[in-house]
Amino acid sequence: MNILETKFADAILIEPKVFGDHRGFFMESYNEETYKKHGIDMNFIQDNHSLSQQSGTLRGMHYQLAPKAQTKLIRVTRGAIYDVIIDMRKSSPTYGQWQGFILSAENKRQLLVPKGFAHGFCTITEDTEVQYKVDELYSPEHDRGIAWDDPALSIDWPVNNPILSDKDKQHPTLAEAENNF
Repeated sequence: MNILETKFADAILIEPKVFGDHRGFFMESYNEETYKKHGIDMNFIQDNHSLSQQSGTLRGMHYQLAPKAQTKLIRVTRGAIYDVIIDMRKSSPTYGQWQGFILSAENKRQLLVPKGFAHGFCTITEDTEVQYKVDELYSPEHDRGIAWDDPALSIDWPVNNPILSDKDKQHPTLAEAENNF
């Protein structure tokens, strides 16, 4: 697999080896030994799977406070997303910065999002399925978010009026968000 650096320490983009022929393709979406050889040593304990039926559905920007913070390994198995992460680590030189990535069933890229980052995505095709591993269980008490349209962040989303959950419409700005990273 190829490891592609992002502008953030510890956040990486992964290109798995894909073996294709006239029948389709085969790939290992996760192999603990291979990932450890590349310095990715996480104890993933849960897999999540979401379906967004409409293009322009935005889910995010989500994170969990410590001690229930989550590392996520994200991939798209149908459709495509514009995936965004925000560095929330106060001591980081990239605190408050964001970066976006196209993840799709076609490119098969995966994004490793470490603890201390907010994460969200916007679907850019209909019927998009996202699957991701986490190293900590969901904790409603620690669940938090940042406004997708925080003017201080100026995230360049592919839509102006996304389809949002009621919860995602209520998140505070980064400056107002509870943050113990």
